Amino acid sequence: MAIIPKVRIKSIDVLKGLVMVIMALDHIRDFIHFPAFFFDPADPEQSTLPIFFTRFITHFCAPIFCFLAGTSAFMVGKRKSKNELSNFLLKRGLWLIFIEIVIINFGWFFDVYFKTIVLGVIWSLGISMIILAVLIHLRRRLILVFSLVLIFGHNLLDNIHFDGNMFWSILHEFSIYNLFYGGKIAFVYPIIPWVAVMSLGYCFGSFYDKSYDGEKRKKIFNIIGFLAIVTFVILRFTNTYGDPTPWKNYGLFSKNLISFLNPSKYPPSLDYLLMTLGAAFIFLANSEKLKGRVVDFFSAFGRVPFFYYILHLYLIHLIAIFFAELSGFGWQTMILEEWVNDSAALKGFGYTLWIVYAVWIGVIILLYPICKKFDNYKQNNKDKWWLSYL
Repeated sequence: MAIIPKVRIKSIDVLKGLVMVIMALDHIRDFIHFPAFFFDPADPEQSTLPIFFTRFITHFCAPIFCFLAGTSAFMVGKRKSKNELSNFLLKRGLWLIFIEIVIINFGWFFDVYFKTIVLGVIWSLGISMIILAVLIHLRRRLILVFSLVLIFGHNLLDNIHFDGNMFWSILHEFSIYNLFYGGKIAFVYPIIPWVAVMSLGYCFGSFYDKSYDGEKRKKIFNIIGFLAIVTFVILRFTNTYGDPTPWKNYGLFSKNLISFLNPSKYPPSLDYLLMTLGAAFIFLANSEKLKGRVVDFFSAFGRVPFFYYILHLYLIHLIAIFFAELSGFGWQTMILEEWVNDSAALKGFGYTLWIVYAVWIGVIILLYPICKKFDNYKQNNKDKWWLSYL
């Protein structure tokens, strides 16, 4: 999931760690927040600002991590030939797809029969790495053009539909299909435009070359970040292009704000990517000189994100099982054959938002020393090849 370069860029580690920590909040909300079993937290007509922003801040996780995975790939490539890097990305991508289907899906559902298979963020990283393994043989300028065309142009495909066409769903449309054994598979993260986000990150890896001036990098990243945010606001406000779901004026500030700040994520629209990656550029531009315990804290998660991702998912699901048993719903209700929020048996289960935040803090505190120890082990055992896959 993450590629560890020989010389680490702390701002990248901090940002990775920050989005991984934030991501856990949304997953905990999925499992134990009472309203999560009744309505979408981003629904302007039913949600509240506290519930919405609990969801909103996690919008930044997937695009930022996908972008930084591409950046890390570029830095690894400085120590390898193109063929070696291509082979590495290919194997890493296949590994991530396997992990998504087997390990991650079991973590979400705890169902040994795999009645539901969700191809989510780990799948998208895997398939994007496989495609990047081919793209890196092109000139970087061509990769940049490819990335920008897909990111800025893919919403032209929004009105193209091929019912029952799994290949199109893999490419660009959220869809669910029945499987031969009675289960179902959900293509939550189509390839387009995720592959372009990763390849864009690969192109921007050159800004972290040792010879590149840090102040110049900061200026360029700030400009790109602010332009992206401004473009997002203009496109979103005018509803001209960039998102298949226009924002609506509900006549109430809170509802309008929820609608405006909730561009489409499945697949991620241009508006969504401008909003999230714009913020990422601004953070990267202004965080390189940050120091202290807070930076070290988030960096510990950012250096072992794949390890953390698996641990946090299983831990959260186990906590949900405990709460289900404690509240009288029974631990069996958390053995899921469908997405947790769609389970009829869990209607009425869950706790208030402050409980969600309390559990989130507890999960992070519990996982920090484990991730820190594993990070130290990785740093002291760089000769062990298998560690690069964790």
